Amino acid sequence: MIIKNIVLQIFAISILSAVHSQDIHFSQFEYSPMTLNPALAGANSPMGASLNYRNQWNKVGAAYQTTAASFDSRFNENKRGKNGIIAGGINFYNDRSGQQRMSTNIITLNLAYHLIINRESTIGLGLYGAYGQRTFSSNGAQWMSQYDGIAYNPTYASGEEFNSPSFSMFDVGAGLVYVYNMKGGYMTQNIRKRINVGVTAYHINRPYFSFIDHESERLPMRYSVFFNGDFGIENTRGVVQPGLYYQRQAGHQELMVGFNYGYQLHEGSRATGFTRPMTFYLGFYYRLKDACVARAMFEYDLFSLGFAYDINLSDLTPVTKTVGGFELFMRYNFGDGGGFRGTRKINHHRF
Repeated sequence: MIIKNIVLQIFAISILSAVHSQDIHFSQFEYSPMTLNPALAGANSPMGASLNYRNQWNKVGAAYQTTAASFDSRFNENKRGKNGIIAGGINFYNDRSGQQRMSTNIITLNLAYHLIINRESTIGLGLYGAYGQRTFSSNGAQWMSQYDGIAYNPTYASGEEFNSPSFSMFDVGAGLVYVYNMKGGYMTQNIRKRINVGVTAYHINRPYFSFIDHESERLPMRYSVFFNGDFGIENTRGVVQPGLYYQRQAGHQELMVGFNYGYQLHEGSRATGFTRPMTFYLGFYYRLKDACVARAMFEYDLFSLGFAYDINLSDLTPVTKTVGGFELFMRYNFGDGGGFRGTRKINHHRF
């Protein structure tokens, strides 16, 4: 038991020392759009709000708890004769790790412009600016230098020095997103198609990011590429939602691929609006050399609620016992979930 506790403590400390170089991530990327790509502001709905929560690695004594909230909106949705959409978004997230000794708070503002190519397609450019603060408390922390070979000894000096228990930063980045969206008609047709493809560069200014050396240690740039889609299975109630997400930051990279399958329980009434569409989804994703992710989602009209659970398959499995983490999200779209109104090319047709 003593050996096991030592291993867990050492692992927790190593996580704290390495976490500065990697950004947060969710297993349900598409439902945290403002952290995925700044150009997703206003890309798929006139207005939307999301709430995400993730908890992981409780088994190893270095639990991560991440909460994110975002809101995005189109500014000129009802303007006639426009060739593009101007949109903005705001995102806030809090991340706590290592028994809540390290805390990160970041608020981000996004601005995006979506050029309307034709009736179904747009291409958007998004920029973000973020202000963040990270704090750390060493009270009660246990360090490798304080183990005497048998047990933890608090009388041993830790040998750790910090210039400051907190620091702040300013961060900027940019992204591109292509959207193709074709409505699917009635349930008996179900020919809907939606495709999102995007690329993002985060931390372009490489902000200072260290408790120990503010002058030389900078946050590495992160590059992200993603694809996701929504394809109705013609003449059925089924829908398939494939997705692929790749990120790279310094020497770290992540590849996640999988799909959701949805079944529409009933279609919304078009004449009266009294009956709302309802769909249930199950999904499976694989994060390369790290985890399998099981997902479930319920969608009622413009409201979505989802759950994901990571089954850890990495080299940490002997410690984690395959326990990774769970994740929840809620999303609400204020208005039709696609298309642009009042455009010159579309002639006021909502698609």
